[in-house]
Amino acid sequence: RRREALLMDYVYKYHPLFKDEEIPRYYNLSDPFFIEGGDILILSSKVLAIGISERTEPEAVELISKRIFASKERFETILAFVIPQTRAFMHLDTIFTMMDVDKFVIHPKLTDNIEIFSIKNVKGDLKIESENGKLSNILKKHLKLSAVELVKCGGEDPIVQDREQWSDGSNVFAICPGTVITYSRNYVTNKLLRKAGIEVIEIPSSELSRGRGGPRCMTMPIVREEI
Repeated sequence: RRREALLMDYVYKYHPLFKDEEIPRYYNLSDPFFIEGGDILILSSKVLAIGISERTEPEAVELISKRIFASKERFETILAFVIPQTRAFMHLDTIFTMMDVDKFVIHPKLTDNIEIFSIKNVKGDLKIESENGKLSNILKKHLKLSAVELVKCGGEDPIVQDREQWSDGSNVFAICPGTVITYSRNYVTNKLLRKAGIEVIEIPSSELSRGRGGPRCMTMPIVREEI
C-alpha cells in the first residue's frame, strides 16, 4: 500500500487546498517500520489509540509516539492495543471504533481479552506501562469519564457476531458525537447502536464489503472541529 501514501504525499504538496499550508507529518515512506491509518484512532484531544496489528509494527508505534510527543500536539497519552494478527482483525478500527465521547462499538470476543499499553512522555523519554483490567475501566481512566458504554457488534449471538464483524459492523464513521455512518447489512449491530442512543445513517455496501473495509476505513477527515 506504499503507493497510496505516495499519492497522498503529492496531494499534500501540490493540491491547491494544501500546497500553501504547513501540514505536520509524523511518518514518512522512508521510515523503516510499517504503520497504517486504520490502526490510529483519536479518542480525545489528549488521548490517541494505536493498534499493534498485522499492518502496524510495535517499533512504528514507538517511533510515531516519540514524534508526536516532541511536536506541538496536545496528546498526553497513547494507548497501544495489541490485536490478533489475522485478516479478520486487520486494523484496530475493524474491531473497535468510537461513536460518541463515551460510547464505542467493539467486536465482543475482544471486549475483555485485549492487551493494552499506555505510552507517556516523561522528560523526553517514553514511559510504557501495561494496563490491567477491563477495557471499559481503562477507557474511563484515561478519558476521565464516569461511565463508558461498549456496544457489542452482532449482539450476543456468536454467529451474528462473526458475520457482522467480517462485514465491518465494528467499523463505523462518526461524523459528529452520537451520529455514525454504517453499512445497512449489519442490521443487528445497527439496531443495538440505535438502542444505545446513537443516530445511525445506513449506506449500501455490497461491493464495498467485497473489497474489504468499512465506512471509517474509507474516510479520511482533513478538517476536525474542536469538541
